[in-house]
Amino acid sequence: MTIKNIAVLTSGGDAPGMNAAIRAVVLAAHHYALPTIGFFSGYNGLIEASSTLLTPASVNGIIHRGGTILKSARCPAMLTEQGLKSAAATLRKEQIDALIVIGGDGSFNGLLALNKYWSGAIIGIPGTIDNDIDGTDFTIGFSTAVNTGIEAIDKIRDTAEAFERIFIVEVMGRRSGHITFNVGIASAAEQILSFENFSQADEQEKLSHLAKEIKQAQHNRHASYIIVIAENLWPGGAVQLAKQLKQTANIDCTACILGYIQRGGSPVAKDRILATKMGVAAVQALIAGKSNVMIGERNNQLLTVPLDVAVQHKEKVSESLVSAQENILGLTAQ
Repeated sequence: MTIKNIAVLTSGGDAPGMNAAIRAVVLAAHHYALPTIGFFSGYNGLIEASSTLLTPASVNGIIHRGGTILKSARCPAMLTEQGLKSAAATLRKEQIDALIVIGGDGSFNGLLALNKYWSGAIIGIPGTIDNDIDGTDFTIGFSTAVNTGIEAIDKIRDTAEAFERIFIVEVMGRRSGHITFNVGIASAAEQILSFENFSQADEQEKLSHLAKEIKQAQHNRHASYIIVIAENLWPGGAVQLAKQLKQTANIDCTACILGYIQRGGSPVAKDRILATKMGVAAVQALIAGKSNVMIGERNNQLLTVPLDVAVQHKEKVSESLVSAQENILGLTAQ
């Protein structure tokens, strides 16, 4: 297929670096004399035919900005046949030959579903703070989210030290522990609770263990104590865990949910560079005739990964990180 017109959209949860990826796609396409159409608000823009022509001037000065100039959104309509047909009809009407989607696994699944109703080329660029896409070492936005979490906990640590308090800090990540372990280790958290080292079947045992560790730390005059916990892990989250520690062991804890602060802010250099490389690679992959793939990076080498492989969630947090938590962080309570 000869590519004459490219479209790009950002879908799902926003991630720092999405703008850098948009910029790279537009500039690379311009280099190859390919017009680029940007659709607004994720797949909703396809269904509603809401778009704009993107030029080098459109993306000037956006590499450092968080969020996405194309906006993003969830799109339940893409789970229906009518929604998919409407999106495909828009692509045909606009004479789009290739669609690049920057997003996570839900966005990629939408792209795969769309391809059943539209014959154009499709490319995915992994943009999600969760880092839960298979086939790539890192996703766009992950590094910034980790840095944001570290900065927040460093500040929380100051208060924890001053008042000799225990804080339970809940971080994002959906069902992945990448943010939890990276933030927890880098901020020297006394405990890390994530999907890789916790099962709800072990809730009471873990609760008892935490209480014992905290009391030992208090006995040893450990001024502050930070527990980093993954969202969607503990039933009721950080707030409920704090209540249970109070009820079962008379331990006062302060719950702090970082939430959406991790999705915003200016992307760090690593995310800007990764997004730029992936954006350019996506356009080059289309010119080379590739489709149904995601752009990934392994060991600093760009590669293409089948989209259906990228969304399988087989890759987990590095065992070395889990081991570090078990063998090093546990010593801080002693």
